[in-house]
Amino acid sequence: MSDEAPSTTAMRQVLPLDMVERGSDPFDPPPGLRGEGAVRPLELLNGARAWLVTGFEEARTVLSDARYSADKMRHRDATSTRPHRPVAEREDGIFVFMDPPEHTRLRRSLTGQFTVRRMRELESRVREIAVEHIEAMKAAGTRADLVPAFALPLPSLVICELLGVDYADRTEFQQRTAIGLNANSDPREQAAARAGLHAFMQRLVAAKRSNPADDLLSGLVHDADPPLTDAQLVDVALLLLTAGHETTANMLGLGTFALLEHPGQLAALRADPGLIDNAVEELLRFLSIIQLGVSRVTTEPVTLGGVDVPAGATVVIATPQVNRDPRQWPDPGTLDVRRPRTPHLAFGHGVHQCLGQQLARIELRIGLGELISRLPDLRLAVPAEQVPVRNEMLIFGVHSLPVAWS
Repeated sequence: MSDEAPSTTAMRQVLPLDMVERGSDPFDPPPGLRGEGAVRPLELLNGARAWLVTGFEEARTVLSDARYSADKMRHRDATSTRPHRPVAEREDGIFVFMDPPEHTRLRRSLTGQFTVRRMRELESRVREIAVEHIEAMKAAGTRADLVPAFALPLPSLVICELLGVDYADRTEFQQRTAIGLNANSDPREQAAARAGLHAFMQRLVAAKRSNPADDLLSGLVHDADPPLTDAQLVDVALLLLTAGHETTANMLGLGTFALLEHPGQLAALRADPGLIDNAVEELLRFLSIIQLGVSRVTTEPVTLGGVDVPAGATVVIATPQVNRDPRQWPDPGTLDVRRPRTPHLAFGHGVHQCLGQQLARIELRIGLGELISRLPDLRLAVPAEQVPVRNEMLIFGVHSLPVAWS
């Protein structure tokens, strides 16, 4: 979700392959995440040891207990392949890798911008964007790749609305975003696109200082107390872009794929559109697209799930398996859009719980709902086994989703 998140290459350098690649069923967690015990030692390929958490309650403990630190500057994470840097070299605004009180100050500034009013105003715009792209697909024929035609542009344009990107700049913004977050892009093109995005955000921050508007970034520039530096504002804006764009785009693509491959569930949703909120929560739980979730480092010896974990140990939360804990859900490996809504960890937990989760829910509810209602005979255009999945990526999903309709 940010620059600190391990790259695909880094993941494969430290984690066994069966922990990062899903098996024959693309909707099930990687087979290496399954096993006995809610907490167990994990031998990494770099020779280090970590602790893998697959239990729901144990994961909630890790995410809410201050003895498990998110600060990767002060504490060495065994899963990281990057050189350990001193605190003085911390990225100014990457607050997801800070502990309180540093984290609290930055997050409080951002929380004040995610108002109920702003989310309600965005909801109508999300619907306009979704409908516009679906109608464009229909006007172009009876087949499309849903990823570039719908799943990617929807959250990208919503982020533009949220940050206050001018209409004249949105094409550049979307192009750089698409290249920078596309795993199939040339690495040099990706690096150039990300550098361009950084420069774009610097210009956007400067523009909001001079000419504020009623958008989130203007609010951060002028209302944060204490004020944020330009470097912090750029970091926060890039974090929102990455966290809010790639995750939602992949949930839209993979969620559609899952519904098409579970026709009984799709039929239930078509028959009762009021199930859409339940369906979104169930898809978030069932798919859990963050391959491993987050890691923490223990600041003192702890006992977790009856297992003694030493100080300085890296604890890795296996979110896809955590969200299928049979102690928490009956028949957790089944997609059931009628399942009663219960807490899951797709958005994390505790002080680091995803700030944009309500916006993500809005995008998923409206995006999937409009697809289902406006394309009543939507179907895969290729056999399911030919849909290319993002097995090699930190955030799971589909590279493309060829679909058809009459």
